[in-house]
Amino acid sequence: MDLIADTLLVAGALGAGFYCFVLGRRLKRFNNLEKGVGGAVAVLSAQVDDLTKTLAAAQKTALASTEKLTELTARAELTSRQLELQIASLHDLPATQPAEKTPTPPAQQNSSAPIFTRRTAGVK
Repeated sequence: MDLIADTLLVAGALGAGFYCFVLGRRLKRFNNLEKGVGGAVAVLSAQVDDLTKTLAAAQKTALASTEKLTELTARAELTSRQLELQIASLHDLPATQPAEKTPTPPAQQNSSAPIFTRRTAGVK
């Protein structure tokens, strides 16, 4: 009976040793920095650093754009006020009188007054 118990104990120890050997190899591959999870963690860490830098640059750009947009909005409001004042000042002008449809012919004008006619440069 002791012999059977010792044999089973040695077999169990050998099985546990083999199991530990296999687990050790798997753990080495798992923590490998090039192919395993360690590599994935290293790559993700580098990507997080890159994203942090990109986010900081995007925030600076957004802040600059916000300041410029605020400045342009203020200028647009000022220009709008000036245009409103100019349009309002146009209401104070007298209405234009309609032009006569046909000029009066020289024969119907007062004969004692001199007659002046204007000729354009292209017409003879």
